[in-house]
Amino acid sequence: MDFSLGSLQESKELKDSYDLIILGGGPAGLTAAIYARRSGLSTLVVEPLITGGNIASTEKVDNWPGDTDGVSGEELANRFTKHAERFGTEFLYDDITEVNLSGNEKIIKSGNKSIKSKAVIIATGTHPRSINVPGEKEYKGHGISYCATCDAPFFKGKDIVVIGAGNSAIEESLYLLNFVKSITFIQDLPYITAEKILADEIQKKENVKFYFEHLVKEFKGDGNKLTSVIFEDRKTGETKEIKTEGCFVYIGLIPNTDLYKGQIELDKYGYVIANEDTITSTSGVFAAGDVRVKNLRQIVTAVSDGAVAAYEAKKYIDKLNGGN
Repeated sequence: MDFSLGSLQESKELKDSYDLIILGGGPAGLTAAIYARRSGLSTLVVEPLITGGNIASTEKVDNWPGDTDGVSGEELANRFTKHAERFGTEFLYDDITEVNLSGNEKIIKSGNKSIKSKAVIIATGTHPRSINVPGEKEYKGHGISYCATCDAPFFKGKDIVVIGAGNSAIEESLYLLNFVKSITFIQDLPYITAEKILADEIQKKENVKFYFEHLVKEFKGDGNKLTSVIFEDRKTGETKEIKTEGCFVYIGLIPNTDLYKGQIELDKYGYVIANEDTITSTSGVFAAGDVRVKNLRQIVTAVSDGAVAAYEAKKYIDKLNGGN
């Protein structure tokens, strides 16, 4: 994918401390940066890869208000980034290796850098859930993928398999159909769980097939690449095998919160516990976007969280500085 340099340009001279450090450069983190800078807070966004979060690898976003014809995820990600840059947000593109969220001075370590801040917004999002069956690790990147936008061209003219039938699975499959010959869906539930508009659209396609109430048991290959998927009928126990060179997995997401365990309260799934005010169990730490416990995870809800988190962080810092 051809991301603009604006979404990859690291700030040349990072300071030792900031008012606010935002962990994660997706829609929530970038919106928080915009609002924080507009309120006068010195702000650093730490992002390990590219800004934009999961939307950066989404072919088309069709529910962003105002873009009546839809907008590519890459374009929307770049817009968010440039907007944050315009207000003077600084960026560090590196992995976060350690955090200390206690006390009035937060410490974030990234590589050989140790940076302090008065407040932290956690907006580290989620990553795709693995099936955890034999063969998945071996053939990840060798036929098994979790990103249609990234890898669809490699499967041009092929018969492929998609695991799952939720929004992500169907949205990405509609894009995949521009490249592949056919798609066979394997879904553990007895129905499509995607929104009705998506379910209706995929079912109109002639080159798709669904196996409902089936579970993937194993991925097989020739040592170099994927060659087939073994799956089982949940009702009868019958085992089936489908030959394929490509499989895309969309069975849910896992929050990126391992670094914060023991420092902030998480639910049993690992999501940060915070209400609509984004305030966490640790003073001066806020959570925004998909990483937070919430009922709906969408770009618009992430953006809302980002604005609220910046507002609450500003209030907290003002109080810390002796204001009302």
